[in-house]
Amino acid sequence: MTTSPARWAWLPLAAVSCTLVFWASAFVAIRHLGDDFSPGALSLGRLLVGALALGAVALASGLPRPTGREWRSIVLIGVLWFGIYNLALNEGEQRVDAGTAAMLIQVAPVLIALLAAVFLDERFTATLGIGLGLAFGGVALIGLADSPTGERDVLGVALCVAAAAAYAVSLVLQKPLVARLRGVHVTWLACTVGAVSCLPFAGQLWSEAAVAPASSLWWLVYLGVFPTAIAFSTYAYALKHMSASNLGVTTYLVPPITIVLGLLLLGETPAPIAYVGGVLALVGVSVARRRPRPRAEVPPAPPAPALAGR
Repeated sequence: MTTSPARWAWLPLAAVSCTLVFWASAFVAIRHLGDDFSPGALSLGRLLVGALALGAVALASGLPRPTGREWRSIVLIGVLWFGIYNLALNEGEQRVDAGTAAMLIQVAPVLIALLAAVFLDERFTATLGIGLGLAFGGVALIGLADSPTGERDVLGVALCVAAAAAYAVSLVLQKPLVARLRGVHVTWLACTVGAVSCLPFAGQLWSEAAVAPASSLWWLVYLGVFPTAIAFSTYAYALKHMSASNLGVTTYLVPPITIVLGLLLLGETPAPIAYVGGVLALVGVSVARRRPRPRAEVPPAPPAPALAGR
């Protein structure tokens, strides 16, 4: 008896749903843990847990064998995406609320398209330029918004944008790697490199974990297992069964989910002007990702009938 593929058609959508909820919850968890862990200690703790969880999955499918050139890209991704990204985001969320941070990170797809046009010889279109302008106009509006403490914090906005830039560069570096290596192997190795790059914060993690409440320690484990290890795995599964463009659009749902979770769990929401800036930034991302329609080819005119008597 054969199983109909349509019976399991819901699995990619379920994987996407899990990924979005886990990634949205990460912004809320980082904001919540800001009182118990410094940015460096939080980064190291999350990455250590994530590397262990990812290693269990990655090694079950064999040992990765990157070339020397691939190792250089993996190290760069680990330092940028898992090291600098987490440090910048954790510090940024000390200054801006979770929903605002999630909206700012969504600028990354525009940066990815721009970098791909420069380094991967992809086409730079007018819509990409317009989207870039709209997205950064939205970022500027978010920068004018007041923080939850009633103060305007441009540094917090800048740190979140820096995190988005590190994320964008890393994805461009990752694109050639996943053509030959398993995605889970690349993610595990990069996460491990990121953890190693954050080892200077080991003393802070030890001392802060010793006095942190048990609930915060469990939140730290949650960050490493669910938004890091499981979410990346479910994202890779969905990418295998969906087109990259359709899957990329779904990440636009992360900010609204984050805002709802932030309201329910933290009792905070972005400032009103931040909503306007966030919508403008997401519109810019949508415009930048729009591909121009190919021009329809005009069929050649049929040959004129031969005249009688020639």
